[in-house]
Amino acid sequence: MEDLEKYISQSLGFIINSLPALVMALLVLLTGLWGIKKISKMFRVTLESSGFTVEIISFLATLANIGMKILLIVSVAGMIGINTAALVGVVAATGLAVGLALQGSLGNFAAGIIIITFKPYKVGDWIEVKDKFGKVTDIQIFNTIVVTPGNKTLIIPNGEVINGIITNYSKRGNIRIDLKVSLPYSEDFPKFKHLLMNDLLSMDSVLKVPVPEIGIESFGAHHLIISVRPYVHPDMYWTVYYEVMSGIKAFYHANNISIAVPDGVELSRVGK
Repeated sequence: MEDLEKYISQSLGFIINSLPALVMALLVLLTGLWGIKKISKMFRVTLESSGFTVEIISFLATLANIGMKILLIVSVAGMIGINTAALVGVVAATGLAVGLALQGSLGNFAAGIIIITFKPYKVGDWIEVKDKFGKVTDIQIFNTIVVTPGNKTLIIPNGEVINGIITNYSKRGNIRIDLKVSLPYSEDFPKFKHLLMNDLLSMDSVLKVPVPEIGIESFGAHHLIISVRPYVHPDMYWTVYYEVMSGIKAFYHANNISIAVPDGVELSRVGK
């Protein structure tokens, strides 16, 4: 009985002596939680105005919120006499373990932040990364989603994107189609160039600026190798490619231009 009374007396004494610190810690905790709520809201608004995606805004806002709450809890624990050194050690060890486990993912996340901040490409751009070509349909926290001309979906880790060479075909608003056609030496090249240029410019899908390029690239055994380079909108690349090829064939036929067949020097007209 005496032991119980002694224990109760000591407990009451501890509570009375610690009461000011407990009240102060409670006030700091409540004020801190209120402040964290306000700061988190301001931080989220800042991220939204910076053009980050919804996923990244949510991730960063949550990460900042958790970090501030951990600091607040450690501070409050120190105010009521808890050994914060051990608590900080546990938090640090946990953070290190999680960081090592998610090393690759964190690298992809950091790369995603870099992509969104510096914008080497955006949704809707045609890009090539590590010999993979396609249209960007989404930039996520850890990956970039690309759809190829063959309608295949590529999920490319952002870390691989940043560490490699990025070719952005949409950055300048147009892309050049590189074609090669043959022209017999007997044909009038200046006339051919003039007529073909007019034919290309008459196509609605071929851009007028920059002007298509037509020139002699090399000399073959029986014919000239002519380089034909029209410019198009990136989204229209393959459509215009086939349209221009069909247009050139029709142009050859309409202007009675012959070509040299490989098995000999005989000239053959191009049919419809």
